Amino acid sequence: MSDVDASKITMFDFSISPQKKDAEEEVHSTEFVKSDAEKRYVRKLNTRMLPLAGLVIFLQFVDKAALSVAAILGIIQDTGMSYSQYSWLGSLFYLGFLAYQLPNNYLLQKLPVGKYLGGMLICWGAITIGTGFCNNFAQLAVLRVLLGLFESVTYPSLILILNTMYRRSEQSACFGFLWFCNGFASIIGSAAGYGIAQMQPVGGLVAWRMSYVIWGIITVVTGVVVYFFMIDSPESRWLGLTEEEREIVKERTRDNAVVRKLEVSHHQYFEALKEPRLWLIFVMAMVNNFQNGGLIHFSNVLVKSLGFDTLETILLQIPSGAVSSMFVFGAVILHRKTGQLAYSAITLTFISMIGCLLLAVLPQTGVKLLGYYLSWPCTGAYTLIVSLIASTVSGYSKKIFYNGVLMIAYTLGNFIGPLMIVDHEAPAYKSAMWGYFASNALVIICFFALRLWLSRLNKQKAPGRTSTPTDVNLNLTDREDPNFVYHL
Repeated sequence: MSDVDASKITMFDFSISPQKKDAEEEVHSTEFVKSDAEKRYVRKLNTRMLPLAGLVIFLQFVDKAALSVAAILGIIQDTGMSYSQYSWLGSLFYLGFLAYQLPNNYLLQKLPVGKYLGGMLICWGAITIGTGFCNNFAQLAVLRVLLGLFESVTYPSLILILNTMYRRSEQSACFGFLWFCNGFASIIGSAAGYGIAQMQPVGGLVAWRMSYVIWGIITVVTGVVVYFFMIDSPESRWLGLTEEEREIVKERTRDNAVVRKLEVSHHQYFEALKEPRLWLIFVMAMVNNFQNGGLIHFSNVLVKSLGFDTLETILLQIPSGAVSSMFVFGAVILHRKTGQLAYSAITLTFISMIGCLLLAVLPQTGVKLLGYYLSWPCTGAYTLIVSLIASTVSGYSKKIFYNGVLMIAYTLGNFIGPLMIVDHEAPAYKSAMWGYFASNALVIICFFALRLWLSRLNKQKAPGRTSTPTDVNLNLTDREDPNFVYHL
């Protein structure tokens, strides 16, 4: 990945009164330029940490989505499942995901993040291998719950690492990279699935079973690498910092307003619970993921119902992954070019809403692929929801709490999404598509409300700001820090 140098952010003027400048406009009109030494440090992060983080996300998506490919390779017939039970397998993954969020939040603050993540990768790799040997719905259901539990640490761990390592202005590009890896995983996973589908059984293992075994082994090996080599601190020995770079790290940490604290600050949890922002983000993240959960789980089933055969269906997931990656990349570019996080997310959500509308109204032929592909800007919008927490929340315990709530919303959305697709509406599933359409509309409303609330907070805090930088070691929240500015 190229150097995430967000050195120049310009303001796209959405204001009604150009004569008046509030605190938000002052932030966006300030030009920041990195030194050559800092650019070298960021390049180290990009080349030594991001590729491994991207690989983790890649495997998380492939292992989770392997069930969609297995659906057209015979898993339903081989295990005697109904399509309703298959739908439940998609949701049961997120039951495990949800159940582990509170323990995960606690352990993230107590354990070395890289080693914790590596250990969980090894566990879910073993579960993936075991799935290849399941023979009935009950066995699959248990392993899907466990897979969700172990995979649930992935995003909270990596989001926390990126919050700690990168400037707030850089983080949307970093999160974009992670979600870009989801799209890339769809491309490579589909291409690999196409190859595996044509393999002869090996040791009695048919194609869908071989897929699970192969990806599971790769995940276990990656887990060992992550355990020993994942960079999870700005001063990690794997970065080989010079004295000049150590000073740069201190300055960047002040900008992040994130310093790791092992002691939990419970008052920061209660502060978060009182904020409208938390609940607006919760609603946005949950309903955004209705279609994510539904369309990923049923992607191959939906495409095959348009008249394509098994191999064509697998291949048609490749452009789906490419389109998803393109919209994530577009989200990052749009945000960085305009300096407008909320408006960028609203634009992408509107395109996704059009895609869901087309899925609801177009005939059940190949032309419906247009709606399917246009529905994927929701991934870019979700990237910006994640970036919203990085840009507007400070206080170590508070940020972890916000990320935990985000993951709960993500989980509920992906749990509910597949259940909105019901057997008796096959193959068009129109009610689900209209439901996804309405969900996108609700995301847009929430973004407008959140932007208005945060803009007012910026104006309220403006008179109390000082020229003296806040000591980040005080671990103040964004509400306690008089100098904190909400980037919108």
